[in-house]
Amino acid sequence: MVDDIDNPVDDQVPGWHLALLLLAGFRDLVDETHQRLADEGHAGARPAHGFALQAIGPGATNADLATRLGVTKQAAAKTIASLEREGYVERAGDTADGRRVIVRPTTRGIEFLALSASAFEHAVTVWRDRVGTEAIDRLGSTLHQLDLPVGRFDLAAWSG
Repeated sequence: MVDDIDNPVDDQVPGWHLALLLLAGFRDLVDETHQRLADEGHAGARPAHGFALQAIGPGATNADLATRLGVTKQAAAKTIASLEREGYVERAGDTADGRRVIVRPTTRGIEFLALSASAFEHAVTVWRDRVGTEAIDRLGSTLHQLDLPVGRFDLAAWSG
C-alpha cells in the first residue's frame, strides 16, 4: 500500500512501484555518470554509446552489433556512425574475410569505457554516502541473487 504521495506505508513495495524505483535508480546512476563523463571531455557521449561499446567488445560487424543490441541493422549503422563522430570507434577490413567490415574501439573509446566505469563507481559512492554502504551492498547482493541477465543490451527491443 502507498499513501497519497506515493510513499510505501508498510515495508512491502508494490511491484509496479518497485519497477519504477529500479528504473529511477538506473536513470540516476546513468545521469550522474554522464555528467562526470561530460566534465572529463565526453560531452557528446550518450548512454547508448556505452551500451554499444560494450556490445562491440574488441570488434564486431554491423550485423553483430544489431543482434547484440536487439535493433535493426539500420539502427546499428546509425549507432556506429554516432560512435565514429565521437571518435570512439573505427572501421577496419576483416583480415579473414575482405568483404566484412569490423568496428573496433579506438583509444578514445577504450578511455571512455574506463572513465565510464570509474564514473559509475563514483555514482554508487554517492548512494553509499546517502543511505550507507550496508544498504547498497544488500541491494546489490539481492539483485545478484535474482540471477538477472546483466549481459543483455537490447533495451530498445522492449522499450519501443
